[in-house]
Amino acid sequence: MSIANKTLVRRDPEEIWSAGNLDTISEVFAEEFVLHDPAAPDEPRDRDDYRAYVETYREVFPDVTYEVDSLVAESEFVSLRYTAHGTHKGEFFGIKPTGTEVSVTGMELYRVENGAMVELWTSYDVLGLFQQLGVVPPVDELVPASRA
Repeated sequence: MSIANKTLVRRDPEEIWSAGNLDTISEVFAEEFVLHDPAAPDEPRDRDDYRAYVETYREVFPDVTYEVDSLVAESEFVSLRYTAHGTHKGEFFGIKPTGTEVSVTGMELYRVENGAMVELWTSYDVLGLFQQLGVVPPVDELVPASRA
């Protein structure tokens, strides 16, 4: 079961995010799917919300690709660590396109039930993303040298 669950979860970063095949969402995510994202104030979100979430990010970073850095499965849970790369070409939280190439790391925990993903907890380096886009200064500029 662990291998099947890992194969299923891998379809999210590879087919949905990197290849942009949004129809895969209805194939691999259960109708009762719930997304948990601490960066989103209006959670939890359902499968349709997840599709909109992916569409939004793919509009902002149209060349986005996800590298799966690691996958670990136990029971019905699969954890994924990834690195995403893309170019900022669309407006993002009021930030005009900068043309900046960014690289962001993140981790996700999926719960798989009956061959479909039913729940996802996601967390990625939002601060690092905003720093790369020039919205937030780098940490070394925020912390005095004597405290670093």
